[in-house]
Amino acid sequence: MISRVGLFLFSISLMALLQAGCGNSDSEPGKILSQPPFAALADSIKKEPDNPRHYLARAILLSQNNHHELATPDYYKAWQLSSDEAVALEYISNLLLVNRTGDALSFLDECRKKFPDNLEFGRRLSEIYAQLGKRKEALAEYDKILEQDSLNFMAWYEKGLLLVKLNDTAAAIEALEKSYSIQPVNYTGLALANIYSSQENPRVLAICDDILQRDSTGEVSDALLLKGIFFSDKKDFAKALSLFEECIKRDWKFIQAYLEKGIVYFKQKDYPKALETFQMATTVSSTNGDAYYWLGRVYEETNDKKQAIENYERAYSLDKTIIEAQEALDRLDK
Repeated sequence: MISRVGLFLFSISLMALLQAGCGNSDSEPGKILSQPPFAALADSIKKEPDNPRHYLARAILLSQNNHHELATPDYYKAWQLSSDEAVALEYISNLLLVNRTGDALSFLDECRKKFPDNLEFGRRLSEIYAQLGKRKEALAEYDKILEQDSLNFMAWYEKGLLLVKLNDTAAAIEALEKSYSIQPVNYTGLALANIYSSQENPRVLAICDDILQRDSTGEVSDALLLKGIFFSDKKDFAKALSLFEECIKRDWKFIQAYLEKGIVYFKQKDYPKALETFQMATTVSSTNGDAYYWLGRVYEETNDKKQAIENYERAYSLDKTIIEAQEALDRLDK
């Protein structure tokens, strides 16, 4: 499908952690640890073998240098010596990086029992369940967190995003609205606005106006974009164009604003302006498949079959999810 506006997710993706590999070989750990920048910490550990700070410092440094498997025993040792909650969370992240998901789940469960007042362990557990496709278990974990702290806006937010993935839009809206009422941060408001925009619900305007009113830096262009999309869908093209222009004025590299502006011209059958706008989009980003797809649409509408085919081919080569481009090629081949 042609993507209009992505869901505004600002939380860290655990999928990246679950799939990450260990790029550097740890086949010679002794040699690695005896060389800079690790040698100095190895000396500190020899001098103070019971100091958890040295193990944690080396573990973090090893992680920063992509030696995740070598870092694992240091994280574990730092945890054994300190029983510190922050160290436990670092260790959990490391276990996920080295694909020891089962160990991470077991340790998380242990930590949740050991530190019942720290809701972060339950939150991390629910994130892992969600990434593993165990969505019912993930929702159950969020519910446990919210039973303990009904004002945990992050838990409401993350629960809302999970409900979006489960296609339970009504429950997702309820959770995100709750999060936004507790703490009106931009990423929650934008996630909500994105859903309302897809429904052509005028509530999107109120949320975006609220975000823009609090935007002292003038940098939150996504709220303007969502308002523009709403007016475009309602065929109020003058308002839509004005908002997309404002987006571009704020950020000339905002590719989605060019695309939406071009779509407005396309809807109005103003093909010269649509062509000019989509060409500008390819200048801003030569790897954006949607821009070439829409160029193909314009050329097809203006009976330039050769250019249409070229742009549809380029769009599909850049982004295989744009099945409309392949469908257009099949159509033009007949």
